[in-house]
Amino acid sequence: MTVEPPVSPEAAVNLSKIISKLSPILGNLIEFNVVEYLDDQEEFAGQGTWLRQDPGFPDAVFDGVTPQPGFEIKAWFPLSTEITARFKDSQNHFTDNNTDVCMLAWLPEKILYGKPQIIDVVIVSGRSVAEARDNHYHNPPHYLVREPENTENRTSNLQQTNTNGYRIQDPTEDQLRRANELIESWGPDGRKYQPTHEYQEKLRELMSIANYRLDTNYAKMDRIVHPGLEEFKSRVLKLKSNHPISTACLSVG
Repeated sequence: MTVEPPVSPEAAVNLSKIISKLSPILGNLIEFNVVEYLDDQEEFAGQGTWLRQDPGFPDAVFDGVTPQPGFEIKAWFPLSTEITARFKDSQNHFTDNNTDVCMLAWLPEKILYGKPQIIDVVIVSGRSVAEARDNHYHNPPHYLVREPENTENRTSNLQQTNTNGYRIQDPTEDQLRRANELIESWGPDGRKYQPTHEYQEKLRELMSIANYRLDTNYAKMDRIVHPGLEEFKSRVLKLKSNHPISTACLSVG
């Protein structure tokens, strides 16, 4: 994949506004190629097959052993404002801790055009990302993380696996008082997020006290404060190169 050089300064400005949108395409291309590459490795011969899942989570799994190891790929263009990729899968999907998240930072050869180049990679446990997300966002009664409904009886394309975030909407003092009293009745761990059915029922009762709205910015990986991802972000944004534009851009972040 190659992005052609802009033909004018105006075209360069327009290109700078949209080039980060190549991240999903780049991520998909990497998924295809990595699965084919891994399947050619001798260490996996006779044990199983690497498969790309679309749709499905994670992006790639090793079919042949149980539990299935797998990985989810996220691509990040570091000259954009933040890591816009989201991670919404429930903690309940990581009980075996067999799925990793691979985040790839990339830039075109010439900053705005050329072939994409991977400049850094981080690999972290998917379970650790889900736990960091829920611990960061969940703050009852002001913000609630909710698990998906039980959809096991549905076909695979209709099964729900994602959590969602909800913000309280213009609560009255009385609503906040009642909400906090209810949370206190749950015991010392009442404000700590739990992906269990019992805790979700408690949250359902809490949401009946006040109005909550769905948060469309929920689960952005730039905001979940995961130690490994934060270190990766810092490392990438401190990168230097011999290209004067790239040095300036990465320094500004």
